[in-house]
Amino acid sequence: MALEALQPDALAEIEASIEGEAASLILYRDAQGGVHAFRNICPHAGRRLDYAPGKFVRTKGGELLCAVHGATFSLPAGVCVAGPCRGECLCAVAVHVAEGQIRLGEADAQ
Repeated sequence: MALEALQPDALAEIEASIEGEAASLILYRDAQGGVHAFRNICPHAGRRLDYAPGKFVRTKGGELLCAVHGATFSLPAGVCVAGPCRGECLCAVAVHVAEGQIRLGEADAQ
């Protein structure tokens, strides 16, 4: 995905292959332009966080809200700050930006 397609403080869903398996990922671009990625799975019940593919609910404070049971995750850390899995974290996935593209993996691994 092109970095310019993900605006600051925005979320996007992409499909990727991780260790040979298809995975839905959430991309988040913070206000400073850093990109963070998480598996699109709530640690509470193992369901997707989006209510429809690529459609996410945010609180007034900007946290990511699980559409199923209301778990609330801080961004960019991915820590659950309210709800049924408080204190647990979203599963982070390493990403980096190279040549204007968001890519899986660590930058030095390429």
